[in-house]
Amino acid sequence: MLGKSKNGSHQSKADEYAVIGLGRFGTSVARTLVAAGHTVLGVDRDMALVQRHSHEITHTAQLDSTDEEALKEINIESYGTVIVAIGTNFEANLMTSVALKEIGVKNVICKATTLMQRDILLRVGVDRVVLPEYEAGERLAMNITSPSVVTQIELCPGTRVSEVKVPDSMIGLTLEEIDLRNKYELNVVAIQRGESVLVSPKKGSVLRKDDLMVVIGSGDAVQKLGSN
Repeated sequence: MLGKSKNGSHQSKADEYAVIGLGRFGTSVARTLVAAGHTVLGVDRDMALVQRHSHEITHTAQLDSTDEEALKEINIESYGTVIVAIGTNFEANLMTSVALKEIGVKNVICKATTLMQRDILLRVGVDRVVLPEYEAGERLAMNITSPSVVTQIELCPGTRVSEVKVPDSMIGLTLEEIDLRNKYELNVVAIQRGESVLVSPKKGSVLRKDDLMVVIGSGDAVQKLGSN
């Protein structure tokens, strides 16, 4: 059953998103995407949840996401990315993910609660798996041990792009003098200075107190720099 739509009609496009599972994680993802200007379809089997969130998600639909035919009826394959945010019922999570790939959804992102669940989902063809609690724990540990690391994005296993506050010991020095590539095996790809960003900064660029360095390299190397 298709729920309330802010725009009145349901027109799917490849650059739109669908979020299946409107618990805390799913609604947080949906709200964030809507706030960023994207059109989002929120799906859940619980009509109460569908109705509760229909005013803040572009489109909503109540259905059993493990039912392949029900997914086809809402044209789920036309969405470029579908996020499966079913956290408490792994069987439903898995069956939904398999159905989405069978239908032909190009990019399926799933929530998992354990590393074993992640491995199973990846084996059945899911494109990406997130472990919110696990990753939140990693971020907390990083913030505690490396408080100067502001944000991190994992590009692939072992490689991250990170924003790092310039350590006091490096203030006033040039990139050539701190030589992050040789000392930490990190490459500086940009320097954020207030409202401006210096992309591909020169070796002679002098680091200032409130600068943020955008670096790329291993998580261990970033943590080593962040604890400097």
